[in-house]
Amino acid sequence: MKKLLSVILTPVFYLIFGLILVFFHIVQVITLNIFGHNAHDKSVSALNWCLVKSHLILGATYKFHNFKPLPDNQPIIVIANHQSMWDIPPLIWQFRKHHPKFIAKKELTKGIPSISYNLKHGGSVNIDRKNPQESIEKIKTFAQNINAKKFAVCIFPEGSRSKDGKMKPFKVGGIQTLIAEMPNALIVPVAINGTAKIDNHGSKFLNLGVSVNYTCLKPRKMSLVNLESELNELANDMKPFVEE
Repeated sequence: MKKLLSVILTPVFYLIFGLILVFFHIVQVITLNIFGHNAHDKSVSALNWCLVKSHLILGATYKFHNFKPLPDNQPIIVIANHQSMWDIPPLIWQFRKHHPKFIAKKELTKGIPSISYNLKHGGSVNIDRKNPQESIEKIKTFAQNINAKKFAVCIFPEGSRSKDGKMKPFKVGGIQTLIAEMPNALIVPVAINGTAKIDNHGSKFLNLGVSVNYTCLKPRKMSLVNLESELNELANDMKPFVEE
């Protein structure tokens, strides 16, 4: 019965998901060009709230643990593990008061309603992975802007999605560049558990009734001097919440 429901509900979900993207693409264009960046940010928050709620079609539940108010007088670096493309909307919604931005590959800036537009015009940075030197310079400029505005940046230090839910080793590079430009940034670790299950091991039909958990660990500071060991310690702190 569950497989039959998945066959029926998966296309319904993708249709609703796509319609939300198209609708909010239009909303984003209007808000940015007429009302400015603050209104655009609010439209992006609303978009991602709708994207999270669209998973109710699949019977998925999202639970958020230990999310507490964060200071708004310093920049924030949200460090999360990466299981699926479904990871991102809840992060944007939960950290909406801090205007979360992303480091994205440039391929995502074309052809995806709402998402491509936000990545191009919403203050994120888009890099070419084949040109690491240019990417570093872009990230530096991006980090300086985040630091000046006291915004948040979300980064997935595994580098790519872990489709089986098991955490990959964290890479230092991107975080190192961010901290170098934002030495006073508050590091906020977020452990994501369950989004990989929605993808159903790459099946065309999504898994139903998945329970997804986002756990915010204790915020901390990190220094460039001991960054690798501190990052390894953070990954070890997150792992029980990711792989439980």
